[in-house]
Amino acid sequence: MIYSYLSMQRLVLILLLAAAYAGAQVKLFQSPNAVFVEIDGKPFTALYYGGDLPKPYLHPLKAATGTVVTRGYPMEKIAGETTDHPHHRGAWMGYGVINGVNFWENENSYKETNKGTIVPSKPPKLQSNGKVASIIGYYDWLTPDGKALLSETRDITFHLHKTLRIVDFDIAFTAQTKVEFGDTKEGFFAIRIATPLQEDGKSGPPAEKNAPLSKTPGHLVNAEGKEGEKEVWGKPSPWTDYYGTIGEEKVGIAIFDHPSNVKAPTRWHARAYGLYAANPFGLAEFEGAKGGGRGQAAAPTPSLVLEQGQVLKLKYRIIIHPGDAKSAGIATLYSDWIKGKKP
Repeated sequence: MIYSYLSMQRLVLILLLAAAYAGAQVKLFQSPNAVFVEIDGKPFTALYYGGDLPKPYLHPLKAATGTVVTRGYPMEKIAGETTDHPHHRGAWMGYGVINGVNFWENENSYKETNKGTIVPSKPPKLQSNGKVASIIGYYDWLTPDGKALLSETRDITFHLHKTLRIVDFDIAFTAQTKVEFGDTKEGFFAIRIATPLQEDGKSGPPAEKNAPLSKTPGHLVNAEGKEGEKEVWGKPSPWTDYYGTIGEEKVGIAIFDHPSNVKAPTRWHARAYGLYAANPFGLAEFEGAKGGGRGQAAAPTPSLVLEQGQVLKLKYRIIIHPGDAKSAGIATLYSDWIKGKKP
């Protein structure tokens, strides 16, 4: 009888937890130039766009526990965080050379004259069924004189999950003129991870309050089992994962490149200092040739050419997970994704 009573207590607890989770939802809240995302009653991220911003971006990204896994700078200054590369805003897209225009290092404060901007062409469309929510954004990639090179539809989908935070990106570019993606390392689908996760273990300037910096450096790994910037940077791989410890919590961020994407598997502009980007267009610098650095032209031969009206589609997934890549089962999660299995 005692065993039965305890079993009944466990059953009731399980049912209560299941009922509570069944009520969990993904919710979107619109405000001027931003959409805020809430998962299971807790803030997850916000999409910022328009206004005087040079590009849309997500900030911050959080684990299911609420731990922030992206760097706050330049949107906010946090004690101990690094303050390099102000154009590294949360999670974003950009590219260094498109018809000679720089959509990567394009902060308003930068003095370069060839900066492009990524601006909304119309308000976003919000969709939600409770378990899944999407922000469909419409953007033009504009030259400094306001001409559209690309029109983009960016469908960002947020999934409900108990322990993971899963974000899908379905992207469609339509060339408004003949468009040449130069061959440069500076791009493309990017995250700037929280300072404690950096492989180099470095922190930023001190301030009044201490940030939850890790005592150990982070780890960068790819699908082939290679580790560290020297082995991952510039190499083709269907996914990579950047994990480490923030405070006492072990947490990581994976980026998935879909096999249907152009030039898949993508190459990775992934750095020990915390930049983490899938770049399907860069090749020359990754292979040791010159071109494409800040203030430089791209390699002479374009990486990809779109004729006017041609459409380029891309798919990526971000997964924020507890533990490391192995314990989180990143390889299996990637396999499930490309097979179309629901999270």
